[in-house]
Amino acid sequence: LSVKFMMALNAAGPISLSYPFSKLTSFAGSLSVQGPSNPGYNNNPVPVPVITQTDTRDKWSKKMDFLLSVIGFAVDLGNVWRFPYICYQNGGGAFLIPYIVMAIFGGVPLFYMELALGQFHRTGAISIWKHICPIFKGIGYAICVISLYVSFYYNTIIAWALFYFYSSFASVLPWTNCDNAWNTENCTNYFLKDNVTWNNYSRSPAEEFYTRNVLEIHKSDGLRNVGGVRWQLMLCLFLIFTIVYFSLWKGVKTSGKVVWVTATLPYVVLFILLIRGATLPGAWKGVVFYLQPKWEKLFETSVWVDAASQIFFSLGPGFGVLLALSSYNPFTNNCYRDAIVTSLVNCLTSFMSGFVIFTMLGYMAEKRNVNVEDVARDKGPSLLFITYPEAIANMTGSTFFAIIFFVMMITLGLDSTFGGLEAIITAVMDEYPEYLAHRRELFVLGLVVVCFLGSLSTLTNGGAYVVKLLEEFGVGSSIIAVGFLEAIAVSWFYGITRFSNDIKSMLGYYPGLFWKVCWVAISPAFLAYIIVSSLLKTPPLQLFDYKYPDWSITVGYIIGASSFMWIPIYMVYKLVWTPGSLKQVRLLRGGRLIIKAGME
Repeated sequence: LSVKFMMALNAAGPISLSYPFSKLTSFAGSLSVQGPSNPGYNNNPVPVPVITQTDTRDKWSKKMDFLLSVIGFAVDLGNVWRFPYICYQNGGGAFLIPYIVMAIFGGVPLFYMELALGQFHRTGAISIWKHICPIFKGIGYAICVISLYVSFYYNTIIAWALFYFYSSFASVLPWTNCDNAWNTENCTNYFLKDNVTWNNYSRSPAEEFYTRNVLEIHKSDGLRNVGGVRWQLMLCLFLIFTIVYFSLWKGVKTSGKVVWVTATLPYVVLFILLIRGATLPGAWKGVVFYLQPKWEKLFETSVWVDAASQIFFSLGPGFGVLLALSSYNPFTNNCYRDAIVTSLVNCLTSFMSGFVIFTMLGYMAEKRNVNVEDVARDKGPSLLFITYPEAIANMTGSTFFAIIFFVMMITLGLDSTFGGLEAIITAVMDEYPEYLAHRRELFVLGLVVVCFLGSLSTLTNGGAYVVKLLEEFGVGSSIIAVGFLEAIAVSWFYGITRFSNDIKSMLGYYPGLFWKVCWVAISPAFLAYIIVSSLLKTPPLQLFDYKYPDWSITVGYIIGASSFMWIPIYMVYKLVWTPGSLKQVRLLRGGRLIIKAGME
């Protein structure tokens, strides 16, 4: 090894080595059993130190604990409402073509890449960068900030579902009729009635229950005056975070057991709802509307952008969750097979959810005597909290179906919360083990308290406006940009040859040419395409009848920048504090000392 290093010094010519050589040993390289003789390293004159796999790190009790955790994170509320809506909006069955193309060339390769990175380096989203390319370490901090923003609003949506779950324990569901204290003169109940006139001012009982009883959004004037905190929702959120804490406080040993319920129960409920929906009158109308192809849509750029965005947010690369979860795997676990299986399960779940949703929408269209597109105008959480509950309320056995539907929503949300917070926990604890190694319970408690306090603004009368703002700007383009830089750092800076050798050392074989091409070119281009398209097309932000003022959009951009800014900040910090002048700047790349030529 010493001879090889001296050869490298001679080849580089007269250079200054002010950086302590002893520090090089803290940066990891490949664990290839072939060592320096591995063909993938022939062009690298400097030996790469080997990662030491410690036995002190937690491990999954069973392989299924890991698979269910990944599936639980990837399959969330967005699979139930976002995919069906985007599918029918962008050409029905024709949308499946760009969706599958974007999944094959963009989503799945990035998903596989993150699982492999986490399993090989066995560390979280912050400290992993000292093994890959330390100057990009700000990506890890950005991921943690984005995950915090997600926890501020995503758990509030679960709290809404818990409120509905509690309200479902009644012989007559409260969103069935217009005889409640929160109803207005515009409330129109068209079920079980003939000759009911429906106009633009009409509001269904389910809509008024959601807006005037759950949210009480009529008591808010918008973001300038969001009103007081709804104590009922705060209690629901407290219960949600209590479940989250006791699921995460002991690590993957406990969370791996919880997901056996939270990840499998939604599929049981989806299957029950699918069978029930298929037997309703008018269900076929919804299915036809869902899948009827509109081939002309394939020539619209927006359809491909929506397909790319949907598969990225559905699979979830870039959030640091896959890095964290796979870091607890055995070193030789087949992460390639895991990536294929979990990606397929995720995509098929989205497709199946469309049938569950649109059979109900067809039933509602039949009852209202209108077209399906007039019923399906609701999107986002409104589809889950207005449209679907309204259909359930007017079925035989409505109480039972309401209870299992909202149990499904709660469990879908909890899985994703487990993953998002575990990404923060693993990243921070791996970065600061000297302080947190034996204080996981306290750290998790502190994190949960911070998330709860950060969520209070979303529990106000105008909390839904805050949720929409955080959803659009707190995650949105920021996480896509983070994913883009992560793909570039791994493929171009760490090097596709070295990354392929890492996979070889784990699986016993190199990734195929398809994966290498995707990692180097296609997947980064896929993410760049989403970023550019989202920047060029920025539709006005609106929720219900409220149009967000210009100042709130500025606040949104500040929120987005507050996470992404840690990447350039850390780059500047690394350049300034690394010994040597700018002309002699050293960038540590996966354990190799890179010295720029052309001095003076």
